[in-house]
Amino acid sequence: MDPTPFHHRALDRDAEEFLENWAVEFPRQSHFKIVVHVKKMPARDPTPLLAEAIRNYFDDKAVQARRSVRLLMVEGRMSMVIGLVFLALCLLGADLLSGVTRYSFGRLFEQSLLIGGWVAMWRPMQIFLYEWWPVWRKRTIYRNLGRASVVVIAAKS
Repeated sequence: MDPTPFHHRALDRDAEEFLENWAVEFPRQSHFKIVVHVKKMPARDPTPLLAEAIRNYFDDKAVQARRSVRLLMVEGRMSMVIGLVFLALCLLGADLLSGVTRYSFGRLFEQSLLIGGWVAMWRPMQIFLYEWWPVWRKRTIYRNLGRASVVVIAAKS
């Protein structure tokens, strides 16, 4: 395995995908040990280089995941403000219409405003209830992988 790409915080996609898919099955508090099998052992022990490279790579991924959650929360707050303003306007409009009309079309429009106002709250609720925690879970996985002990051994022929 060529360790050069590790210096630039890049990891083979297959290796990254394998490690992430493997690690996701374990509890959050898990401590990992990564065993790397090489066909021909180099003269110098590559363990410290690979350990540092893996740590740097997954620490960087954890920082990116944390940043993603932070940006998602900013988007959620902005969506919440927009949604609440729109909901308030829709409720106000529906309230004004309820006193003016008793006809089917007016009631249809009134109910449409109510539904539309509540639908505007969908995105902020989706963010605050569901979207942030899978990213946070990945951040935890990346941190655990970054703290993994690394062992390099020669593969048996």
